[in-house]
Amino acid sequence: MKKQSPLMVLGAGLLLAGCNLAPHYDQPKTDTSGSFKEAVPNGDAEAQGWKIAEPRDAALRNTWWEAYRDTQLDDLEAKVAISNQTVAVAEANYRVARALVGEARAALFPTVSLDPSVIRSRTSASGGSGTTSSSPTSGPTAPSTSSGSGTGPRTYFTLPLEASYEVDLWGSVRNSVAQNSYSAQASAAEVATALLSTQSAVAQDYFSLRATDEQRRILDTTLADYEASLHLVRTLYNNGLASEEDLAEADTQLDAAEAQATDLGIARAQYEHAIAVLIGVPPAHFSVPVRPFSSALPTIPVGMPSDLLERRPDIATAERQVAAANAGIGIARAAFFPTLSLNATAGFESTSLSQLLDWPNRFWSIGPSVAQAIFDGGLRQAATEQARAQYDQTVANYRQTVLAALQSVEDDLTSLRILATEVTQQHKAAAAAQHTVQLSVVRYQNGLDSYVNVITAQNTFLTNRLAELQVQLRQVTASVGLINNLGGGWDRSQWRKTEDMAQNPPGAGVKPEPPAENAGPGVPNPAPLPDSVKRPEDLLKQNEQDMSPTPAR
Repeated sequence: MKKQSPLMVLGAGLLLAGCNLAPHYDQPKTDTSGSFKEAVPNGDAEAQGWKIAEPRDAALRNTWWEAYRDTQLDDLEAKVAISNQTVAVAEANYRVARALVGEARAALFPTVSLDPSVIRSRTSASGGSGTTSSSPTSGPTAPSTSSGSGTGPRTYFTLPLEASYEVDLWGSVRNSVAQNSYSAQASAAEVATALLSTQSAVAQDYFSLRATDEQRRILDTTLADYEASLHLVRTLYNNGLASEEDLAEADTQLDAAEAQATDLGIARAQYEHAIAVLIGVPPAHFSVPVRPFSSALPTIPVGMPSDLLERRPDIATAERQVAAANAGIGIARAAFFPTLSLNATAGFESTSLSQLLDWPNRFWSIGPSVAQAIFDGGLRQAATEQARAQYDQTVANYRQTVLAALQSVEDDLTSLRILATEVTQQHKAAAAAQHTVQLSVVRYQNGLDSYVNVITAQNTFLTNRLAELQVQLRQVTASVGLINNLGGGWDRSQWRKTEDMAQNPPGAGVKPEPPAENAGPGVPNPAPLPDSVKRPEDLLKQNEQDMSPTPAR
């Protein structure tokens, strides 16, 4: 039988290297047909802060927060990618994933090593005639000494160059590279998810802080009204037209409102501290000056449910994890088949350093080796079953992520639609309560009603005014949530850009600094209201500017 040369074995191995035992990958199917149930296309859609997207504006901008037209919010959002530590962790995780790709890809190439050595040894004098003992050198043809040739110490010099290469017959290495590549892509999408969720948190905390300032303004205006009420009751009491009970009730009402206004300092401080941490700066070096609260909503284009598969980075993460698990099945299945390795060694060895590189002192060896596990007690079968189960797990996780994304968008659309009606109703209630206060004061002055009616009317007006503010805040928060749940302007076409940002973080090595307007020693909360806020001089001036404008229908 004709002996096969190592080159022929190598050629056969390379021909077989095209095998890949991973199942053909198809993206898991999900039901995203039709449109969002809560996206009712009617004339009020834009008043609710959204509209059915047209082909030319189906995508949000990456700088989506600019739609709210607040320059201070713009400055804060610009700091998130640079300074936020949660985003920095996600970026570091991506770089780890990319390094794992490089490690896996290295197995596609031969391993070459140089292992020179100098060994001093002495042969044992024991043993019978003809017994030999090999020197402790690493060369395959290292000199040996016989028991009859002396036992004196000798020095052995070796200079071997070794190369080994495992032929990827069954795609194990290629599937390892693919698995790590998919995991790196999933990690890149996690960077986008962390960035988007942090940007959304900054916007929601910022609007909550602005709403707290507006609540403080309402309470300060109310305090001025209550002071005017107390002055009115005291005047009537001094003239014998009001009871001491009326005076005590007016005083109690004023003190309670003052405590309520003071308590807002806690919420404001917590929102301010949360924003500072989200942009990566110490809260002690950060302040947000008081500004008016704007409840104006931008118009958000809402597309089809299927669009979420391309525009939600968390869905992209889940899908890439499915692809990685599919490659893992190929790795597990490849373990059932033999491995082919090619090994070669060449070098020089000598007992004299000056003669080490002499041509007669050369040695070499080359040849393939095949290894096949015969019995492993079911280890490989269990590993394959585990890989398939992990694949099924990632598929279920992907489908659940899609369902959760659809639910979140439906929830936000429902909130915006219903809150648009509720804010109009609540505004009407606040306006009616304001008119009731005016009537009750006039009736009390004329002695037709007790002061209890005045207090009741005033508390009802304050309650309805604050309730209207909370509805407005919920509208803005739902608007930010809708943008977040639509993907915030990200889509799969930006994957490379996301990877580049994660590989080279924009703020690496830069000390986090707050925007100029927020820098400097923090102002203890509650922050003082600006001088531009006017207070009414008496109760009957329940000024119209204190009320929100009537919501547009």
